[in-house]
Amino acid sequence: MTKGESDLSFSLCHQYLAFSSFLRYDVYVCPELPYPTREQILDKISGVDGVYWCCKEKVDKEMLDKAGQNLKVVSTMSAGFDHIDVQELKKRGIKFGHTPNVLNSAVAEIAVLLCLATARRLHEGRLKIETNTWEISGPQWFMGQDIQGSTVGIVGFGGIGQAIAKRLIAFDVGQLIYSGHSPKPQAKELGAEFVSFDELLKRSDFVIIVCPLNEETKEMFNEAAFNKMKPNAILVNVARGGIVDQPALIEALKQGKIFGAGLDVMTPEPLPTDSPLLSLPNCVLLPHVGSATIKTRTAMAILAAENLIAGLEGTPMPAPF
Repeated sequence: MTKGESDLSFSLCHQYLAFSSFLRYDVYVCPELPYPTREQILDKISGVDGVYWCCKEKVDKEMLDKAGQNLKVVSTMSAGFDHIDVQELKKRGIKFGHTPNVLNSAVAEIAVLLCLATARRLHEGRLKIETNTWEISGPQWFMGQDIQGSTVGIVGFGGIGQAIAKRLIAFDVGQLIYSGHSPKPQAKELGAEFVSFDELLKRSDFVIIVCPLNEETKEMFNEAAFNKMKPNAILVNVARGGIVDQPALIEALKQGKIFGAGLDVMTPEPLPTDSPLLSLPNCVLLPHVGSATIKTRTAMAILAAENLIAGLEGTPMPAPF
């Protein structure tokens, strides 16, 4: 999120909280936003009744202890919540809301963008121009991969996964397959087939990660997983960087085990400027901007505020966990 987008979201949230609650709540905005340190947050959080969370700092036992017994609700401006200790919130009886669904379209667009950019070697093509190694002719020069007729595997077939599938159908993909805990009823109308994770890796030309990060999925894309993928396969990750064993991915890209990778998320974030990912021509990188449109971030800001107000007033949250 840029500073301008952040200022807009927080301004909307502040106005919405004040208007909707008829000024019954005092709203304290951390002056270091949009990027406060953990220490700055800990210094501000003591004694609050509710928290509007819009950063990637951990909401854990330390943070909740510092907030104190008045805390009734935590509302995060994100769909994912791997940075929130949900079990600790439950133990303390603290309500928790997040912002799913409103970002499905924006993230799906980024996933399709990364599929296209990686398949047609966008980053590498720019490097060819910059280094004056652009060949004028030659039928074998700079060939990429086709989405048309390909098998696309989606790991996690919730709202974002389904939104991606809907968009890729227009590209005349050959087959849509997906993996997860169980088949999804919505998959039938999209013509998507439920398969095991191993089968998805073996069959897919494009593998798109949209599952949540948890103990089960952490580094599930490791050396063994890359060894099962096709040499022409493209990996796209719009979920969380921790789902991928990044050193293993780097080696897979260097050795040509897979064709390329398109990443909107990585570890750590921000990515260090000396990361090997930045030197790989077959890796397209974006700085975690999946939901970064004005329309989507505004909707997320308002939904997070609505969750917070509902939690404080004892009414049902529009998007509880």
